[in-house]
Amino acid sequence: MAKTLLATFGDALNLKPQSVELSPARLKTEILSGLTVALALVPEAVAFAFVAGVNPLVGLYAAFIVGLITALIGGRPGMISGATGALAVVMVSLVAQHGVEYLFATVVLMGLIQIFAGVMRWGKFIRLVPHPVMLGFVNGLAIVIFLAQLGQFQVPGTATGGGHGVASGQWLSGVPLYLMLALTALTMAIIWATPKLTTAIPAPLAGIAITAVLVIALGIEVPRVGDLASIQGGLPTFHIPMVPLTLETLEIVLPYALILAAIGLIESLLTLNLVGEITGERGGASQECIAQGAANTVTGFFGGMGGCAMIGQSMINVKSGGRTRIAGAAAALFLLVFIVVAAPLIEQIPLAALVGVMFMVVIGTFAWNSIRILRKVPLTDAFVIVLVTVVTVMTDLATAVVVGVIVSALAYAWQNATRIAASTYRTPEGAKVYKVTGPLFFGSADGFAELFDPANDPQTVIVDFEGSRVADQSALSAIESVAAKYEAAGKRLQLRHLSRDCHYLLKKAGQLVVDSDDDPDYQIATDYGVRTGQLGGH
Repeated sequence: MAKTLLATFGDALNLKPQSVELSPARLKTEILSGLTVALALVPEAVAFAFVAGVNPLVGLYAAFIVGLITALIGGRPGMISGATGALAVVMVSLVAQHGVEYLFATVVLMGLIQIFAGVMRWGKFIRLVPHPVMLGFVNGLAIVIFLAQLGQFQVPGTATGGGHGVASGQWLSGVPLYLMLALTALTMAIIWATPKLTTAIPAPLAGIAITAVLVIALGIEVPRVGDLASIQGGLPTFHIPMVPLTLETLEIVLPYALILAAIGLIESLLTLNLVGEITGERGGASQECIAQGAANTVTGFFGGMGGCAMIGQSMINVKSGGRTRIAGAAAALFLLVFIVVAAPLIEQIPLAALVGVMFMVVIGTFAWNSIRILRKVPLTDAFVIVLVTVVTVMTDLATAVVVGVIVSALAYAWQNATRIAASTYRTPEGAKVYKVTGPLFFGSADGFAELFDPANDPQTVIVDFEGSRVADQSALSAIESVAAKYEAAGKRLQLRHLSRDCHYLLKKAGQLVVDSDDDPDYQIATDYGVRTGQLGGH
């Protein structure tokens, strides 16, 4: 285990050569992309901090620390991580019941769990997520991002207990609403037009800058970043969570830590795949798990609320040209500069400009082709796409993905269960041959048993599994059950083309197996097979 741990950390800390040549022009693109992302991170981190019931700086510090560490050692250059709403909605009850110090302790434990998952290389299981689930995931995410921006169209109020400006629940109306919509549309138009005119500056940054200069120069009264909360603060300081080191504390924080770790890894690994499809890169799942874990462990000791990958900000970065670790690191460092020295300036940026950027992210994230293909793909896949989209909007991303994977797995099992069949013929000697086709597993075991007619079959029956595959213990039990019926009827049964571990694992029917030179060599997933060493050893 120690060697595995060192090897995995070694891989994670190795900043592999970038496929993109680092020229002065590339460096400028990376830094400007990082600046764009940092500007978009501010309102998100503040908003998610309010959702979790903590001070805005707790969210901003998390965005800085998590963003910096994952940018440096994460599994995919170009990904952006920070405080997210998916985690915040879980944290709120913990903070309300036990206080923020328990949140910090939970974040530390969450990070350790994620590191363990990375060392054990559990990130590879993200491959089990089917494509329809991914489509529903990105569609639901796009809708969630869109709905989150609608809160910026509410009148800023005063939060109870903290004095921070937040949405009051009353919608803008009249001239303020028209101005907000106009500036949002202006930002979106600039982002759309900029790439057609120049590639020297990221389009989202151009949209933010031009709209902000216009609003500040003309003194237009619209909601600004400072209306959410003051982001002024100092450097994050080391802080050990002030909680008693008792079993009672562990009982409180462990359930939350497990849930947060799972949600964070699922969202991060799906983002890893999504960014990989755009940049043409593969792998890095285990490295990303370790990076997320290290980031959250450190964040918990520096007063942050923890975080995970952010698909919206990752899309901004990638679409702005960010392809290396420099962009993510620059975004985190810019965010720290905003907190420490540039808060008064950043607080003047109109929220409409940032909303316009996120609306363009929504347009770019939503898989519009999924609407067109709904009528062309199998009904089950179409159902999964819609289901995951709806569950994402109604609950959270992690729950939606788990639901989608379960439904897809059940649908796959059912489809394979209905594929079991057999064709029959007679040999010159009068024996009846059943040629079985389709997988034999727990889902098709009953259907397999219904293929045979022991009462009316001749004295010699041959079951040929050349077109089938025996998958699990339920399949073995089904074979033995059929063999027992023929034995009770006083008839001779032969089993052909079974794998070697079937020979070992079949008990009553074992003596009925006929060896052939072309027997398959696949293995069966059974506990007995593992114990007897027939599945490749321990």
